[in-house]
Amino acid sequence: MKNYLSIADIDSLPNWIKEARSLKRNPNADKALGTNKTIGLLFFNNSLRTRLSTQKAAMNLGMEVMVMNFGNEGWALEYGDGTIMDQGTSEHIKEAAQVISQYCDIIAIRAFASLTDKVKDEAEEVLNGFKQYASVPIVNMESSTGHPLQALADAITLAEHNTKDRPKVVLSWAPHPKALPHAVANSFVQMMQLQDADFVITHPEGYELDPNITKDATIEYDQKKAFENADFVYAKNWSSYSHYGMVLNQDTDWMITKDKLGDAKFMHCLPVRRNVIVEDSVLDSKQSLVIEEANNRTYAAQLVLKKILENLE
Repeated sequence: MKNYLSIADIDSLPNWIKEARSLKRNPNADKALGTNKTIGLLFFNNSLRTRLSTQKAAMNLGMEVMVMNFGNEGWALEYGDGTIMDQGTSEHIKEAAQVISQYCDIIAIRAFASLTDKVKDEAEEVLNGFKQYASVPIVNMESSTGHPLQALADAITLAEHNTKDRPKVVLSWAPHPKALPHAVANSFVQMMQLQDADFVITHPEGYELDPNITKDATIEYDQKKAFENADFVYAKNWSSYSHYGMVLNQDTDWMITKDKLGDAKFMHCLPVRRNVIVEDSVLDSKQSLVIEEANNRTYAAQLVLKKILENLE
């Protein structure tokens, strides 16, 4: 595997899950694989789980880790061709990507959507800019439209807790005080399309995700109906796609409660706003898998890095 940019880079999800669970049982088994190799983690947005889990994954593989926060440490980058750089940007992606490639064997990037320009966000100028001009593999630590490391961790978590041949999994929109990107929801949908499951997406009208991603997925506007007989409920807020980046609804009735959840397991990528997205009684219960999901972020990242390192040999 050259790069890990989206769920589409997974050649066999069942095999990847199996391998990730094996890594989890013996995380230091491949420590020699990353010896004398360096990963650069580039953050254009804040992070807790993504930074620490990816760094831990690299360390488990024996890699050296360099971290740079472009928000307050790096030069403002320019991405356009032929741009006259007489305004706010100081360095072009062409030079930056090539220079960083000399320092690192793998570059991992986190860059959120602006939620103001759909065309620009979907062009993934940061991620694709590094892909185009870097000479080393690129890992997506969350981009404008996807979060494939989170989705892989979610797949591992589902496998660890599933007891049925064909579980019912529900992705539910939940309220949030500000507009959030579509990346986590998009990648979760794409991951579920690779699973043998009864998969349902539920949200208020107007919050339909990109139809090119949801495709023929079942969409149910009645959250209560969607939750019937659910085995797993994955909660996530996202802003409108059709009215791009807008908050159309803050209906508190969409918050996940213990009564709504029933016997289902609860999942969320974190961070989560308590008693807005989900009530305390769910998060603090044994039905909540959020801490285990966060732990599995390490092994999702470790598996991705392992496959890339094996390809470098």
